[in-house]
Parts: sequence; C-alpha cells; structure tokens
Amino acid sequence: MGNLVAVGETILLLLLFFFDSGVCQQDTCSPSNCSDHGPEIRFPFRLQDHNQPQHCGYPNFNLSCKGNDTVFNFPSSTEVFVKEIDYMSQTLTIFDPQNCIGGLLFDHKLDLSNSLFHYYKYYNHSFLNCSSAVDDFFYNNQPIPCLSGFHYHVFLSPEDYVSSLPVSCQRIKTILTPYWRYDLPLVLKWDTPRCSHCEERGGRCGFKSKTGEEITCKPAVKGVSIGIFVLLVATMISIKVYNRWKSNRKEIENQLNVEKFLEDYKSLKPMRYTYADLKKMTDQFKEKLGQGGYGSVFKGKLPNEVIVAVKLLQNSGGNGEEFINEVGTIGRIHHVNVVRLLGFCADRFRRALIYEFMPNESLERFIFSANSKDPLLGWEKLRDIAVGVARGIEYLHQGCEQRILHFDIKPHNILLDHNFNPKISDFGLAKLCSRGQSIVSMKVARGTMGYIAPEVFSRNFGNVSYKSDVYSFGMLLLEMVGGRKNTDATVRNTSEVYFPEWVYNKLIQGEGLRLRIEEDGDAEIAKKLTIVALWCIQWQPVDRPSMKSVVQMLEGSMESMMMPPDPFASTGPPNTNVTLPEENQGTKLSTITELE
Repeated sequence: MGNLVAVGETILLLLLFFFDSGVCQQDTCSPSNCSDHGPEIRFPFRLQDHNQPQHCGYPNFNLSCKGNDTVFNFPSSTEVFVKEIDYMSQTLTIFDPQNCIGGLLFDHKLDLSNSLFHYYKYYNHSFLNCSSAVDDFFYNNQPIPCLSGFHYHVFLSPEDYVSSLPVSCQRIKTILTPYWRYDLPLVLKWDTPRCSHCEERGGRCGFKSKTGEEITCKPAVKGVSIGIFVLLVATMISIKVYNRWKSNRKEIENQLNVEKFLEDYKSLKPMRYTYADLKKMTDQFKEKLGQGGYGSVFKGKLPNEVIVAVKLLQNSGGNGEEFINEVGTIGRIHHVNVVRLLGFCADRFRRALIYEFMPNESLERFIFSANSKDPLLGWEKLRDIAVGVARGIEYLHQGCEQRILHFDIKPHNILLDHNFNPKISDFGLAKLCSRGQSIVSMKVARGTMGYIAPEVFSRNFGNVSYKSDVYSFGMLLLEMVGGRKNTDATVRNTSEVYFPEWVYNKLIQGEGLRLRIEEDGDAEIAKKLTIVALWCIQWQPVDRPSMKSVVQMLEGSMESMMMPPDPFASTGPPNTNVTLPEENQGTKLSTITELE
C-alpha cells in the first residue's frame, strides 16, 4: 500500500510540473542515439543532423551520426567515434576507427585548446622507434600499429620511464600529451555545463527556455502529449523510477565510487580512500599477509576486482601534509622494478598505503627460507633479479624529477611478481632531494642493521649520499649469493660467521666459493655477483660505484671486471663480535648534519 501511495504522489507531482511549465507538447529535445547500441545523446549534447533545435544542446556540444556510429569532431576537424558518454562523471570516451589514436597524438590532431573539453592530465611522452620487440620494458607494452612497420616498432611511453633506453630503441620525439595506452580508449572531460549534481538526483539538465540562457534541472522524463498518454507514460516512468530507486540505491552509490576510482587511476594518480573504504576492500581486514614494525599488511580487492596489498601503518601520527606530499611523490613513480602505489588513506590518525599485489611475496622468502615448498631460485634468475633491483635503484637516483634515496634496501623490501620480476617496495624511510644534490642532511640514522652504510652511523666514513643505497644493495647481493644472512653465528667454522669477509678472502686466495653450483655457468654468475657486491660495500663512499655502473657490471662480461680493494682493511667494520644493543640504537648513534 505504501508503494502505491508513493507512486501516486510521484504521478501527481509530474503532472503538476508538466501543466505548470507548459511543456505538455511534443518534446523536440528527447534523448536519441545513432543506433540501438550507441550511446544515449541528450543535453548538453545534441545531434546536429537530426534537426534538433539549438536549445537542445550546449554550444559546441554537437554530435553527428555516421551510419550506426556516433561521431565527435575536434576543433582541428579530426573525426573520432564516441564509445560512451557518462553524464554522471561528465566524461566522453572516444576511439579512432582506424585504431590510430597514437598517430593522431603524434600529429597533434587531438588539440582541445579551443573547446570546453579537456583531458584528465597531461604528461611528457616519448615516441620511440625500436628495431625489435622489447619485452617488459615499456609500461605500454604494445606498439602503435599505424606508426609501425615490418622491421620496426613505434612505442609511446612516459618520458620518465625511458631514462635508460634499450640499444634497439631511438627516441623520435617527446611531446606533451594526455595519458593513453594502446589497449585503452581516450577519455575527455567537460566541466561546463555542470550537470553531475542534477544527474545524481535523477534529473536531467537543460535550458529553462528556448532562448538558451539559464540552465535548470528537470525530472528525467521524455516528451509527452496532452491527455491519457501523459498519464500513461508518467505512470510507467514513475513506477520504473521508484522501483529503481528502491532496489538500486546502494548499487548507484557503489558505482559512483568505481567511476571516481577509474577517473583517478587513468590519470596515473594514486586514489585517496577513507578508512571505511579500507575495511570494505579488505573484508574487515580478514586476510593478513604480513606483520612488521611498520604495521600490518592485508589482502584486498578494489571495486574493479584488482587484487591489492593494503599496508595499515602504525604510529602514523605527525604532519598530515607531509604524508600526503610523500604519497604524491611516490605515486608518480612508474618503473617496472618499483612497486606501484595505487592508493592511500589519510583519515585523521589512520593511514595506509595500497600497493599492487605481489603473489610471490618477498625475495627474503626464497633466499633464507628452509621450507622445501619454496623453490630455489636458479643462478640465472638470481642474476636477473639483481639486475632488476639495480635498475630500479638507478631509476630512483637518476630517473625521477627528484632524487629518491631509499635507505632500506634489503631482501624483505624486494617483492616478486608472478614471473619473479623484482619490485622495490617500502619507501617509509626514503628521503627526497634534488637531482643535482649528492650530499644530504640527516639527524637520525635510518635503515636496518646489517644493511646500513657506515657513513650513516658516523660521518668519519664520509658524507651520506646516494652511495648509501649502493652499500645496502651490495649487502643484499651477498645474501643472495650465500643464501644466508651476512652475519650468521650458527655456522660451525668461526671464520665464516661474517660472510662478506669470508667470501672476499676466498676470492683473493683463488679458492672456490663452495656455493650451490648445479649447472655450467653458475659458478661464473656467482663470482660476478660477488665481485660486484664487494665493490658496492667499500667503506669509503667515494670508492663505491654508482648504480649505473653497477648495472653495467652486472650486464657486462667477466673479462672486463676487476677485483675490488679489500673492504675489510684497518678502516673497515668493527669486529663481528661487537654489536650495537638494540635498546641503545636510538641513543648512541652519532647525530649527522651534512652540509648541502
């Protein structure tokens, strides 16, 4: 009975509106489309070839039909097809019938400077000509067909992603373009006229009169005639609107959240979520992936079904703006060897980071674990992982607008995707500085014991710089080679307690490393990784190579490599029996204040 009363009230309101506004006549501005499967066309758009009056659409929001396709013309007279119109988020999804959006961007034919439409965000993109296919290098892994030929491939990639090009690739040109991927359409947005609030209330925007001056929000009904037809159509629409409102109110709310996520995700910008969103995506933090001093990590799922890892931070007080600024900086990092930040939460005192999910967890699991269920990584795969991590650190040091010093490179922070490709994670201790800056100021030592460079403890060893990450990477390499912690008091031979010094002595004496060698070539890979590691852990920062040189050594031949100086001379590390008590680590470390 209550439902019938509500329907009757809705019908009465609709009839009063029709008679009072004087629109009880055939509506020439009714929604239309070019085909049954085409997008619905209504205000602010109008079909200019369907004889609709000018007041049916906003100025310069004209569409036309080409067969069954809906056509949109850029100010440059470039013709593209319309795939979808979302009146709620005020977006227009377009595509090129020749499948050549990349070619149109290359020729500057998609210019919107003289229209009310705009792209979400612009980025510097490079067009790259590669003589052969390049696997796992470009974020956009597909060549542009209309610009490519039989013997060459043209890629479009963000500029900061191609700081180190493969030998087979050459940069054609770099231009400012909207974000676009080969397998995605292009999305335009309009801000004027602003009709999204009207759409959220179930209304439809339109001009109040035929003069086309003032915009108003009208009930979402089609044009009607006087008499019983008005009552019949109004009744049908009222029942439909009421039933949809009653059964889908929650569904509409969820859909709005999905649209908002997609809008930010397409612009390569991490999405901001509320704490309630985190509980929803993790099913009330149901599945825990890990626990550490930083907090806990839970498995979650975004509205678009993408699996993510939600890191819920503990003790996350402090300046909220600094947290958001850090997230904004790390959110712009896009590299195949750096974990992708998809979102974050800064809801009062609750803060979290949302990363892409890595199914093989961390490198630590495979080089330290005694679990027989975890497969051993072969030497070729270990070398590939080492090269990937080195490339990722090099990108942080040289490939970003600001130099990023990680300060916590260790196996636990190297995540592995489904193909065991490494991705650097956990930027909680990272420090930002300008690319031309080589020395940084630090008031508190940061990092994990066993991986921290000596200059981080005392400036007697030199200045704190990007070379501190090089040291940590060297210690990581040695643990990959030895399959154990660098300091292990459980071994029987006391000379092997400190693995870095033991392995150096073996190399100097020309003895074998007694490692797990299974196939031809494994010994050479192990020796190369060890030599590179010993170069990286030199105690004076000036003696360590840059990460660019490290990558070159890892990818070069053994013949070109030289044995490093002894890292364990008189200026070397303290005796392995001397350790810093954990409870005193925060009070006995020297305060470092470096000159800029």
